[in-house]
Amino acid sequence: MSSNHNGNKPSPEANAGAIIRARGVQKTYNTGKVIVKALRGIDLEVRRGEFVAVMGPSGSGKTTLLNTLSGLDEIDEGIIEIDGRDLARMSDRERTRYRAANMGFVFQFYNLLPVLTAVENVEMPLLLSGERINARDARRRALQALEAVGLADQADQLPGELSGGQRQRVTIARALVNNPAIVWADEPTGDLDSRTAQEILDLMRQLNRDNGQTFVIVTHDPDIGAQSDRIITIRDGLCEDCEKQETGNQVSEDQEEHASGYPVPDTRSPQPKVQYPIPTLQHPAARR
Repeated sequence: MSSNHNGNKPSPEANAGAIIRARGVQKTYNTGKVIVKALRGIDLEVRRGEFVAVMGPSGSGKTTLLNTLSGLDEIDEGIIEIDGRDLARMSDRERTRYRAANMGFVFQFYNLLPVLTAVENVEMPLLLSGERINARDARRRALQALEAVGLADQADQLPGELSGGQRQRVTIARALVNNPAIVWADEPTGDLDSRTAQEILDLMRQLNRDNGQTFVIVTHDPDIGAQSDRIITIRDGLCEDCEKQETGNQVSEDQEEHASGYPVPDTRSPQPKVQYPIPTLQHPAARR
């Protein structure tokens, strides 16, 4: 794939359906004593609006893949394009601004500021993004995002006054507040009991369906894998089955079991519904 386009302009392939493209991605960590080849030539694509689970053994490179695809970490070799833009051609400042405008992040341990209320935590990305937004508009958007995750009545609570599931919903609201085209999640249910984990998964799936946002979720949870559109399996820094999973080369719906060993979700079955209002929070890139 050619990468000679400007990093701030989408390539012609951007409208072909894939919002995330990686080619030959390699990442090595050198601690001074040990050299770890975390990614050893990843080729993959994720379609716009897809809900994808990234699975594999501990230490296989899943989180490194998420960090490099999202531009949080630089790569040693290869190309990563997000919506047709080559991240390597952006400066650190440009990548930071691009993430703030187009991406949201959900983490296992919430990363909420304990001295701020739920609504203050959610509005923080808006106030720090460099976007020209006044405090009143930031608060309005933060409250809308909290309503989207069913926590409008907890807006003034501190994180320590919320349950684990509520705190994760605040984290999801924070990820949604800038109306991102892509939401990256690293073990979003790893610190939750099974019932709460299913509620969070139901919420993310409904937001994915209603808003058309792309979700990429690193997880060990087979329930997330089973309810995702697709599983990307990472093992020893390589994608085991990405070639046949790329855009236009999808696994048949009649296949009973994914090559990774996890069941393929039956997309023909009705998905569980979340019983609270979900306002539309849609990034323009998600609608293409």
